[in-house]
Amino acid sequence: EVQLVESGGGLVQAGGSLRLSCGASGFTFDDYAGWFRQAPGKEREGVGCISKRDGITYYADSVKDRFTISMDNSKKTVYLQMYNLTAEDTAVYFCAATYYVGPLSWDDTIEYDYWGQGTQVTVSS
Repeated sequence: EVQLVESGGGLVQAGGSLRLSCGASGFTFDDYAGWFRQAPGKEREGVGCISKRDGITYYADSVKDRFTISMDNSKKTVYLQMYNLTAEDTAVYFCAATYYVGPLSWDDTIEYDYWGQGTQVTVSS
């Protein structure tokens, strides 16, 4: 059984940083891992994606230069390092995994096969 479990969320002041982790069991991130977020009343949106095979990363414009996705060598954990957080970053953050996404579809939720339960990130202004 594939399980993805996010951790590292919490309450942080604006301008602060957090690092989210996504651990996998029954699965290795051999292909693509993505981070998404969903704020209250809004649709789930893509934050970023990483390809272990190619080393390619994709980011939403709203987080580019502030967020970084990485993966450990065991391919069992994916990280989302977040800097300079703002109130607009408040959301539940989800990790997801899939076997392939392209540069035009990395942020499409339907492309992902596995999802974690999410971790809450709250940024106070």
